[in-house]
Amino acid sequence: MAGRLANKTALITGGNSGIGLATARLFIAEGARVAITGRKQDTLDAARAELGERLLAIPADTTDEAALARAVAATVKEFGPVHALFANAGIAGATPLGGTTREAFEDVVRTNLTAVFFTVQAAAPHLADHGSVILNGSVHTALGMPGYAAYAATKAGVTGMSRVLAAELAPRGIRVNVVAPGATRTPIWNRTAPTAEAFKAFEQRISQTSPLGRIGEAEEVAKTVLFLASDDASNVNATEIFVDGGTIGARMGAPMFRG
Repeated sequence: MAGRLANKTALITGGNSGIGLATARLFIAEGARVAITGRKQDTLDAARAELGERLLAIPADTTDEAALARAVAATVKEFGPVHALFANAGIAGATPLGGTTREAFEDVVRTNLTAVFFTVQAAAPHLADHGSVILNGSVHTALGMPGYAAYAATKAGVTGMSRVLAAELAPRGIRVNVVAPGATRTPIWNRTAPTAEAFKAFEQRISQTSPLGRIGEAEEVAKTVLFLASDDASNVNATEIFVDGGTIGARMGAPMFRG
């Protein structure tokens, strides 16, 4: 099959919905064999039904090191060495100052930061030389959004960690980069905006904060991940790419600041 990832193997954590699923779909269209992990069997089954035999759907919680090891082993057994790793799995979680338990704070850290490191560590011996590792970051590293201290800290940690991992994997020619989405249309907002009406109101509000005046789409993030995974990005390393409509880089151009 032709494509930018022809005959390559990719592993995507949290690939059963949202940005991860959009990336799996695009990678397969570009010729890759793709393994995804997720915690929900029904969404894993739905992804497998949609994407067919080039997709391996593995139930795994990334906070469980043994489950990660099994997922990597299953990927390598089915498809061979991993050319592209997208450490995408993560959770949202408000941790407001004065109203947060240690358990809630540490749950975000364990999932969004610690598990990302151990995902890369589990995959590292099975990564093909000159491959690519992409970590999922966020605009929250720079946004200063009240109530999201743990989330922002983990995503900032992912960015800092990516540079260390890039240095450690450099002798093998493996690149490590971060894709940092802004507000994107995914199921992560289901708790914040559980109905169609609530989501429409949320979308209208959040669109005011982006210079492009709209919410992002999962497919737009996936296309950036594809770029970073492919040979098109062969000299792109230890870099963070924001996919946020300019929210961080040109915030004053957002509709809410226009006269």
